[in-house]
Amino acid sequence: MPLFLIQFAQQHEEFRLPELEALATIENVQMTYEPSDYSLESPFLIVEIESAEKAALLLNRAILIKTITELWGQGSSWDELIEKVKEHPERWPQYLETTFKFLVVTFGGTIEMKDKPAIINRFSFTGFMGKIDLKNPEEEFHLIADYGIDPNVHVASTFYMGRLVGHGKRDLIDKFNVKKRKYIGNTTMDAELSLIMANQALCGPGKLVYDPFVGTGSFLMTCAHFGAMTVGSDIDGRQIRGKGKASIQSNCEQYDLKGRVLDALVFDVCHAPWRRFKGGLFDAIVTDPPYGVRAGAKTLGRKDATKQASEPRMAVNEGVFAHLLPDYVPPTKPYEMSEVVADLLMFAVKNLTRGGRLVYWLPTVTEDYTIDDLPTHPCMELVANCEQAFGQWSRRLITMEKIADWDGETSLGAPTGNMNKSTTNPKQQGHFGFRDRYFAFSVVENARRKKELKEAFHKGGAEGVAACMRAFEERKKAEQQMQKLQIGEGEKAEK
Repeated sequence: MPLFLIQFAQQHEEFRLPELEALATIENVQMTYEPSDYSLESPFLIVEIESAEKAALLLNRAILIKTITELWGQGSSWDELIEKVKEHPERWPQYLETTFKFLVVTFGGTIEMKDKPAIINRFSFTGFMGKIDLKNPEEEFHLIADYGIDPNVHVASTFYMGRLVGHGKRDLIDKFNVKKRKYIGNTTMDAELSLIMANQALCGPGKLVYDPFVGTGSFLMTCAHFGAMTVGSDIDGRQIRGKGKASIQSNCEQYDLKGRVLDALVFDVCHAPWRRFKGGLFDAIVTDPPYGVRAGAKTLGRKDATKQASEPRMAVNEGVFAHLLPDYVPPTKPYEMSEVVADLLMFAVKNLTRGGRLVYWLPTVTEDYTIDDLPTHPCMELVANCEQAFGQWSRRLITMEKIADWDGETSLGAPTGNMNKSTTNPKQQGHFGFRDRYFAFSVVENARRKKELKEAFHKGGAEGVAACMRAFEERKKAEQQMQKLQIGEGEKAEK
C-alpha cells in the first residue's frame, strides 16, 4: 500500500494515536503503521493506507492531525531524498499540466527564506510544466526538514518529500472556542478536548449520545456537530437553565444545532428514569464527572443515614406528600469519586449498544495511580487511556467499548491489560478521595511558604520578608511562563 506522512499538532501527544484509530474506524479506512516508529516527541508518523482518497477521509474531522502528505521519498539529507524520489518517476506524469506550488516546511528549526528557492529548484527534475499558483494551486508539494526537538541541534536529521493530501479540521477549535460561546460555566470543557472526545466516541449521524453530567453542555455541542443526536442530564438544573438569556439552548442556537441537541434533563443519574431496551439505548456516553474541585458530585440521599426516610413523608399543614410540593428540593449527599466511576461504568454496561463507547475523564493523584485503579467489566474493553498531566495530579481520558451484551447479573470485575507505566499495587486508588487530596496540595504549599517566611524574618527582619515575598512572586511568574511555553511549544517548533 502507498505510504503517507501524517503530521500531528504538537500538543496532547498521548491523544494522537487513539484519535487516529478512532478516525480510521469511523471512516472505515484500513491502515497500518509500526508503533515503534511513533514518538511523543515527534509530530510525524508514516502509515500505509490503500489510497489517497481513503487518506483524505481521515481529515474530515481530525483535530490533532495538521496535514497528511502522500510520501514520495524520505532521506537523511536533501541529496538522499532526491535519489529516493527519482526511484519512482511513474508518480510524476499525472501532475505535469496541473497548477502547483512547492512549500518548504521545517520542524524544530528554520531555513532562511533566501535559501528556499534553491532547495525547491533541486526538484525540477519532476518536469512539472503547469502554472505556478501560490494562492490556489491544484496540487501542493511539501519539502519537509525535521530538526527534532533538541534546541542545540541546528542540522535537520530527516527529510521528506510528498504531495499534500489535505489539512485536518483544527479550525473547529476556534469555532467552538469557549471564549466565543454565549453560555459557559466554571466546569466547561475546552473546545479541543471536547472535539477529541467526540471522535473517540465515534459520534456520527444516526447515533444517540448521552452525557449524564451535562453541566453547560459542551459535549452535546461537539458530538452534535459531527451528526449525532445528543441528550444530557444533571442533578443540578441551575447550569442547564442558565442565567437570563444565556443557557444550553442559546448555545444550540449559536451553533445551529437545535435539531440535534434533543434536551437536557434534571435528575440523578443513580436514579435515572431511562427505560431499559434490549441491546442498549445509547450509542455513546461522553462525560466529565465532577471531581469536587470546581463542582462537587452529588447524589440523592442524606449525609446522615439515620435521618434517611424509609417511606414518603407528609408535608406539615399541607395534607400531601412533601415530595409532591412544587417547591420541594430533594436532599443530596456527596458522591465519592470512586463510586461515581464505578456507577458510571455499570450504567454503560446496562445502557450502551454493543460497539458503543464510554468516554470519560478520570482525575488521579499521580504518585498513587496504577492501571488497577480502573474499574472493569467483562462486557467492556479498554480502548485508550490518555494522560493530561498537571504535576502532582493528572486526569486521564478513558475510552471503553462494549463488546458483549449484559447478562443481567455480572457486576464489575478485575481490570485487564496494561496500558500504563506502573503496575504496582497502589496504597489507595489514585482517584479515591480526590477532592480532599487535591486541596491538600495547597495546604502543603502554604505550610512551606509559612516556614520560608519565618526563616526570612529571623535572618533579615522586615526586609528579609519583603525579599522572600518577591521571590514567591518571581517563582509564580516563572511557573506561569513555563506553562505558557509548554502550551506553545508545538506551534513554536512547527514555525
